[in-house]
Amino acid sequence: MIVMEKITKTILPKVIRNRPANSFKGTYGKIVLIGGSQNFGGAIIMASLAAVYSGAGLVTTVTNPTNQSSLHDWLPEAMFVDDNEFEKAAPIISAANVVVIGPGLGTSDQALALLKKTFALAKTGQVFVIDGSALTLIASNKLSLPKESLNVLTPHQMEWQRVSGIKIADQTAAANLAAAKKLNAIVVVKSHRTQVCVNDQVYENTGGTPAQATGGMGDTLAGLIGGFTAQFENKDQAVLAAVYTHSAIADELARKQYVVLPHQISEALPEFMFKNQARGTITG
Repeated sequence: MIVMEKITKTILPKVIRNRPANSFKGTYGKIVLIGGSQNFGGAIIMASLAAVYSGAGLVTTVTNPTNQSSLHDWLPEAMFVDDNEFEKAAPIISAANVVVIGPGLGTSDQALALLKKTFALAKTGQVFVIDGSALTLIASNKLSLPKESLNVLTPHQMEWQRVSGIKIADQTAAANLAAAKKLNAIVVVKSHRTQVCVNDQVYENTGGTPAQATGGMGDTLAGLIGGFTAQFENKDQAVLAAVYTHSAIADELARKQYVVLPHQISEALPEFMFKNQARGTITG
């Protein structure tokens, strides 16, 4: 029997560090987000918002060209690459610390080809956050995860059923952990009480509210995990802190409103992280 550890506020100052005075944008990681088909551009925009607002240094969004204007309206800080021009995206993906792929990607043949090409670029030292449509494509095409990168899967329970073969009713902590170890991945199983499988341990989030039950919430979490793993050295703890941060902000917003919109979580990130960073001065 597995005894789950709770993810609480104590994780935050262990991960969110004071920024050293001599830092620059390169200090906080390069992240590439890939997704957003013509009909699902909002997903990759919401993921990109979370990456930028959580403090990632350089953010590039690889998406359908129909999304370029909306992306820059929402987020002038993000760079854009046309997902039809993979030869331009490839060197940027190779140079990234973190790749987030899947939000709004879709399940077309073009999406599958983009996923395969991106996986082929994975290398040691990179983090791949795999979400949404990418998980469906992996399951339906029996794709292997990249072997070189640290892979973080962020499925909701139905997506996890597709990837792991474990029916929702049978998704116990022990079963989920065994499947995550077989995949050699960190797995964030999103539910009322999200569980995170890391190495030999399962962690259960203590936050979350039904006010989060709206489209784009998972896309925002994927971008937030990307932003945290791009910046913070301990990747396991960075994932746990991102999961907690996502729900803690939502819980706070839900005290005054009936529904929490995903972009509101992103917009609240800078202040939340400022309040919950480690105290003391870091000079280098």
